Amino acid sequence: MANSATELTIENSAVVLIDHQPWVASMLQLDGNALLDNVATLARAAKLLEVPTVLTTVGAQGGPLADPIFTQISDAFPDVTPIDRTTTAAWSDPNVRAAIEATGRRKLIMAGLSTEVCLAQTVLGALKDGYEVYFASDCSGGITVEGHEDGKARMIQAGAVPINVSVVISEWTPVYNSPERALVTEVLLRHGGPVSLAVQYVMAQGKDGTRR
Repeated sequence: MANSATELTIENSAVVLIDHQPWVASMLQLDGNALLDNVATLARAAKLLEVPTVLTTVGAQGGPLADPIFTQISDAFPDVTPIDRTTTAAWSDPNVRAAIEATGRRKLIMAGLSTEVCLAQTVLGALKDGYEVYFASDCSGGITVEGHEDGKARMIQAGAVPINVSVVISEWTPVYNSPERALVTEVLLRHGGPVSLAVQYVMAQGKDGTRR
């Protein structure tokens, strides 16, 4: 469903999820439950709406300990093997670049751990190559609170646009009674946090706007 009224549409954007891994997350200052809900919402919505999604990890394979991508992501994309890297700068990895280029999309929605290192380096690289980048700050986290804020500021100053998962889904599915919104309603109810309250309210109304 094309919708030129929003910046991000199902047809013009792609999602890039960077290093959402348990061991990486354990070193960060963040609300783990909120992060998992937000990441699950973004991943499952992208899958249901068929928005191209690139998954990448750092050091998940080949080391003494396995550190796989969150199950909230792998469950949404069971047939996708994340691209594992040995560099924090995902944009410099040719496999990651090739996967993003293969989507054919120039608007990228990125999220990653940590904000100030792996996410920022990837965002800055994409911006330099002419991509329009949006970063989902509520699906990302920093080594420290200050690092998270500094990373966001650095990306904004370079031209990236801050966004959150509820805004992404609202732009993908701006018409609340559309088939596309119906696809993601269950995801929003299960993982949407405060947004789930609005979804519950809408579902309680009749089709003509009156209560059932």
